[in-house]
Amino acid sequence: QVQLVESGGGLVQAGGSLTLSCAASGRTFSNYAMGWFRQTPEKEREFVVGINWSGGRTTYADSVKGRFTISRDNTKNTVYLRMNSLKPEDTAVYLCAADLYGSGGNNRYEYAYWGQGTRVTVSS
Repeated sequence: QVQLVESGGGLVQAGGSLTLSCAASGRTFSNYAMGWFRQTPEKEREFVVGINWSGGRTTYADSVKGRFTISRDNTKNTVYLRMNSLKPEDTAVYLCAADLYGSGGNNRYEYAYWGQGTRVTVSS
């Protein structure tokens, strides 16, 4: 299996930017599609963005299109989430997930491995 550790969360003002990282260990990273999800106490876990094994295919939630960018570096076993123009409604715990041989789609049940999450708070 693969272990995932997120980092980079924090407190930022609305309109600001953050970059999250998710470091993977344990298995061949390039065999996994990766996804970012977010969760608040009020909502179910929400898909944010996914990326296939090569980085050639990405899928974004409508709510973050044009503001967030996912990328991956298979030589560093890391996936990144660059978040620009942050809004208070982006406040959540952001979780990284891995899907063996997957496509990086928006179905959370296809992701078998999850990190513990990193908290992002956007102040107004």
